[in-house]
Amino acid sequence: MAAHVLRLRVALLVGALRGEHAIRAGVALLASAAATVAVCVAVLGLGEAPLPTAETVIVLGAAALMLAFFIGPMLTGTPDQLDPRRFWPFGIDERRLGWILAVASLISVPSLALIAVMSCVVVVVARAGVPWPTAVLFGVIGVLSIALAARIGMAISAILLPERRSRELTVLFALPVIVIAFPVAAYFASLRWDGQVPPAVQTATSIVGFSPLAAPQAFLFHVAAGETRAAWASGVVAVATIGGMLLLWNILVRRLLTASERPYATRERSGLGWFGSLPANAFGAIAARSLVYWLRDRRYIVNMLVVPIAGVLTVLPLLVAGVPLWIAALVPVPLMALFFGWLPHNDVAYDSTALWMHIASGVRGLPDRFGRLVPVLIVALPVLAIGISVTLAVIADWHLMLPLIGVTTALLLSGLGMSSIASVLAPYAVSRPGDSPFQQPQRSSAHGSYGAALTFVGALVASAPTIWLFSMTLIEGDQHAPTTFWLGVITGVLVLVGGAAIGAAMFERSGERLMEFVETT
Repeated sequence: MAAHVLRLRVALLVGALRGEHAIRAGVALLASAAATVAVCVAVLGLGEAPLPTAETVIVLGAAALMLAFFIGPMLTGTPDQLDPRRFWPFGIDERRLGWILAVASLISVPSLALIAVMSCVVVVVARAGVPWPTAVLFGVIGVLSIALAARIGMAISAILLPERRSRELTVLFALPVIVIAFPVAAYFASLRWDGQVPPAVQTATSIVGFSPLAAPQAFLFHVAAGETRAAWASGVVAVATIGGMLLLWNILVRRLLTASERPYATRERSGLGWFGSLPANAFGAIAARSLVYWLRDRRYIVNMLVVPIAGVLTVLPLLVAGVPLWIAALVPVPLMALFFGWLPHNDVAYDSTALWMHIASGVRGLPDRFGRLVPVLIVALPVLAIGISVTLAVIADWHLMLPLIGVTTALLLSGLGMSSIASVLAPYAVSRPGDSPFQQPQRSSAHGSYGAALTFVGALVASAPTIWLFSMTLIEGDQHAPTTFWLGVITGVLVLVGGAAIGAAMFERSGERLMEFVETT
């Protein structure tokens, strides 16, 4: 039966190239082969590099591969061709099925690429003095560990997450990965190597090398360096990891074969988009509706595109005026945070006649206020995370990470809190749906300008203590950095919650006035 499963796996792999998507599959296969060759050439090139440099690149690369193979299935929702439930009708003993599928998983394009890369790693460590049997053995353990990580990720995804995930849910899963991974990558890329491994990278390599993420690869380099105790520690972790993953994989296989499937797939197939991905309550419904508007209405899209452009363009006049680059580079990110917080200050006006759904259904104020902020946060968080990383890389001073995050958080969340009040207190007429976003209707009064000014001034006043501490950090050193970070976060959260609560109370008492406003403007 094991041979039958293996033959089936090969047939599926070959059949993917003969179906109606043969061209697309062929292009993807060629791209994967080219990437694999490039990585293999780079790994083999490490044989000429100093041992600490080769260890750092390979250990951290192996850890990244392990995480990618584990998290990838959860992010993409790719159907699992080796789902244990597909083989249940064949009557295979569940105690053997896990082992068979683990071996069959090695016959795939990602697994073959992984085997090729790990083979190059074996060659590199063998040249460094590791005995060939030891190098091959732990190379195999490394391949099996990463392949099992993919199997476990697939199984967890099948158990806990919808089988046919929408693109919207994939975006929600990918958002924290972008927010966390990009700053970390930018930090490591900004370090100066000068022919040696920076201390921060060396520390990270040591920690990762003693973890399940890259213990097999770290063991090989400890052996090459003659570090006996470290080699024993990494070796024990590597063997324990492979044993624990095999045990967990078999438990998950049994769980998949014995548990009934959840009845949520129908809702995902119904094409509800954001409405099917967010919570089934008032907050989720309003957040989903707002996301649909923000991502499809060109009036919102133009507003979102203008913010990062305006933030970056502020650097040019500062440089022309003679401001040093390291000071001018610190301006765009806080300014973008302030503008992002200001964006929803007139969100009620953009609703047009859609506001009646909120009022007629008796939605409470807090779900309405918080739900409207979700689109801004989904766009602002990755943009600001990337902006902070680029800024710190340009000025080459990562000690300013905490205070810059504090100032950015204070401005963004304070702006959102003030916008929650302004959009109810002082909405003003905007262009109608379908009109040019640059076309503004005539207004008989300046009533709406109060809301825009309130949002800007209120966010700046609330963030003033954090901005002052940030300035002191630039002048006196980083002793104020932790205080700046925590003050910014606490201030932003308090103003956001307080502003949403005040705006919610005003929304519940101003339904008739708001309906009259959107109908007449």
